[in-house]
Amino acid sequence: MHAPHEPAPLPRAPNGWPQRLFGRWWRRQSPARQDRYATLGPLVSVLLFLAAIISAFWYLRNEELEREQASVKRDTEIAQQQIRLRLIENQEQLVRIAREIGTRAIDQEDFLGQAASFTRERPEITALTWIGANRARRASYSATTFQAETGAAPEPAGAPRPSEPAVAFDAARELRQPVYSRPFTDAAGNAVFQVHVPLIDRAAFAGSLVAEYSVESLMRYFVPAEVSNRHAIALLDASDHVLASTVTTMPGAKPRRVQIVHDVPVAPAGNGLYLRGQGQRTSIGLISNTLFWMVAALSVLTVWMLLGTWRHMRRRLQMQNALVSETNFRRAMENSMLTGMRAMDQEGRITYVNPAFCAMTGFLESELIGRRPPFPYWPPDRFEENNRLLQQELQGRSPAGGIEVRVMRKDGSTFDSRMYVSPLIDPKGQQSGWMTSMTNITEAKRIRDQLSASHERFTTVLEGLDAAVSVLSVQQADGAAADADGLLRHWPAPAFDVHKHYGYAFQWFALAALITGLYVWFQLVRPRLKRRA
Repeated sequence: MHAPHEPAPLPRAPNGWPQRLFGRWWRRQSPARQDRYATLGPLVSVLLFLAAIISAFWYLRNEELEREQASVKRDTEIAQQQIRLRLIENQEQLVRIAREIGTRAIDQEDFLGQAASFTRERPEITALTWIGANRARRASYSATTFQAETGAAPEPAGAPRPSEPAVAFDAARELRQPVYSRPFTDAAGNAVFQVHVPLIDRAAFAGSLVAEYSVESLMRYFVPAEVSNRHAIALLDASDHVLASTVTTMPGAKPRRVQIVHDVPVAPAGNGLYLRGQGQRTSIGLISNTLFWMVAALSVLTVWMLLGTWRHMRRRLQMQNALVSETNFRRAMENSMLTGMRAMDQEGRITYVNPAFCAMTGFLESELIGRRPPFPYWPPDRFEENNRLLQQELQGRSPAGGIEVRVMRKDGSTFDSRMYVSPLIDPKGQQSGWMTSMTNITEAKRIRDQLSASHERFTTVLEGLDAAVSVLSVQQADGAAADADGLLRHWPAPAFDVHKHYGYAFQWFALAALITGLYVWFQLVRPRLKRRA
């Protein structure tokens, strides 16, 4: 039965040229630089992330601010359009009435009837007045209890400039077209402005038709409610004085600083009036955004932790380099030693042997690491004794002078060794095992045995002699000989004092003076004598 056919592995997609280029560049870097890049990579990523978050917040804030500005602009222009259409419509009706007055189609009673109907349908107009060319009031209808000011009264002698109605009346007489006056305050203290429509009778100026507008009513009736609910709309004069507003401020309260403002003129008045749309930013600023500060704080914390990790890794790398140097130094020392070193854990398992130990026993390091008793270098006939010595060693009862153990090489030959045991201490101060140093004492033991045998033979020979034999030291023998025959067996010691050095110095200085004299005679004096001769 055939084995099921295994599908062939899919071929790996070839790496693109950016991956190959990056791989070659990365492999050319040193390990220390690779570690540095690997540490700086997350740090740069976090900084880029923080920059992206700040840019996103800034972009969204600006976009929302632009939307709010566009909303204020749109609402202001809607209010402007509503007021403009109303003013144009009223102006057309006033021009029609003025034409009828100029052609004498209506008299004063008919005018009052049309004025009442006109002001009733238009609550923004408070009064409608017909004045003649001499500024005399011909007919007037007022929706309030106060008559509209027409500028008919003479100006005081010390007045710096004429009133606004008088200025508008003069402009309408000169231009022969509707003219809007600048805003002013009526007798009731309300802000109003007038439109003067000239009356033309047979190409001659016959007076004007004056319609007075209430600024507050104009704002109340022609600013849409949805616009006033969203934003504050105010009507201002040329000197930035607020005449009317959809928002009433508290008396004595400090006005809030407006953040979004859009101004448009009130057409077709053209008398310095303009609408101002005001809006407040609904979005939270970048500085007051809690989410932004949370992201910024987390990013700063991450950067701080990465910097701390980088510094810690640098210290670890320095410690690792120092440890590697120390390990290499100790390993070089152990490899150069002729003493075998063996380390065991608390259970008697071999955890380390140096090359000298392997050379003594003939076993490879891989054949010894991890072995438990009985060890391969124990002679078969000494298992019990070596096991007893090992238990004694593991219990910490080995003598300070070492123990003598017979060791078997891998080829079966044996030799005598002496082992010294010391405890291994880990970084926590706890004992983790035992370190044993082993030296080969076969030759020293052989020499010691030979000396013992020679001493025994010498003692046997002396004991077999019939004559008396005594043993004296060299000093005692020399003194006895000098007393017997008067001869001195030792020459006096040579002198090594300073006088001997003076003699040597005199000899060298004399030899130097002789050499100098011969050089002066043969090289200087004698050639000159020959030239003179």
